[in-house]
Amino acid sequence: MSNLFTFHPVARDSGFHMDTHWVWCGSVVRGEDGRYHMFASRWPKTFSMSPHWLFHSEVVRAVSDRPEGPYLFEEVVLERRGPQYFDGMNTHNPSIRFWDGTYYLYYMGTSYDEQPPQPGEQVPDERVLATWNRKRIGLASSTSVFGPWTRRDEPLLLPRPGHWDCTATTNPSAAILPDGTTYMIYKSRSAANATLRLGMTRAARPDGPFERLSDEPLFNFSDPNWHVEDPFFWHDPTDGRFHVVMKDDYKGEPAFAPGGGITGEWGAGVHASSEDALNWEIHGKAYPRSITWDDGTTTVPANLERPFLLFQDGKPSHLFAAHAQGPRPWHFTDTWNVCLPIA
Repeated sequence: MSNLFTFHPVARDSGFHMDTHWVWCGSVVRGEDGRYHMFASRWPKTFSMSPHWLFHSEVVRAVSDRPEGPYLFEEVVLERRGPQYFDGMNTHNPSIRFWDGTYYLYYMGTSYDEQPPQPGEQVPDERVLATWNRKRIGLASSTSVFGPWTRRDEPLLLPRPGHWDCTATTNPSAAILPDGTTYMIYKSRSAANATLRLGMTRAARPDGPFERLSDEPLFNFSDPNWHVEDPFFWHDPTDGRFHVVMKDDYKGEPAFAPGGGITGEWGAGVHASSEDALNWEIHGKAYPRSITWDDGTTTVPANLERPFLLFQDGKPSHLFAAHAQGPRPWHFTDTWNVCLPIA
């Protein structure tokens, strides 16, 4: 089966890059000024990429006159605000939406009582796990892409003790229907190193309250090595169906080897659709983990994560993704958000 998306050659200077920071999680909206605004995660390169995305990330806004970019940093949108808040020490996973005159910025936040780790400090595994398990979905809203942003003090969705999503709620992606009814997909797991799974919620408005549509996760794969994460979720009025593209995060051995998972390519995109947002049909690969550049070369990044689609005139026009450069998955020398124009 052919890929859902094919792309024009990608400009080397496309997207959003910062020499001083790791950059991740690009999410783009056209603002009231007619320009394109990317909400992204960043944290200083004085720290390693991992695990410090969990301790030092902040959500920022960058701007471009064109969807492809390059995007230039404008401001920090969601900064630290103290350990008394669920999102007080770290914000990540921004996902921007616009409906009825308001911008809705969904994101993940987490907190911790200890001092932030310092550059070069070895963070104990138990601290990393505890901070991961405190991840919660937050929401900030504004009538202007420039803010000010009203940031909720409580999470949109809490974990459920004794269920598959008892540890964290994270990686939000929302589909807002014309009447304001909002479906939101999220990620969780039952324990450390357990299978990553996705759940579905619904609310009458984009700001909630959200209720789960099922006690069970969306995809119950028979193979426990079949993991999916990083969903981008939307509703297509032309076919009346919900759609999702998500990362094929196969965990089998040997790690990252070709031939496994849903698509046969670790890190590629998976496409699925549904009539009711609960019962899903997997169609195959949405896109490969490779990029053809405008100089004629094709490369396979160490990681290609966090897909986000920009829609123009009702159709997806650009795919944004976190691009990691390095010798192999999760061993990075640089990261940035790349823009892939859809052919």
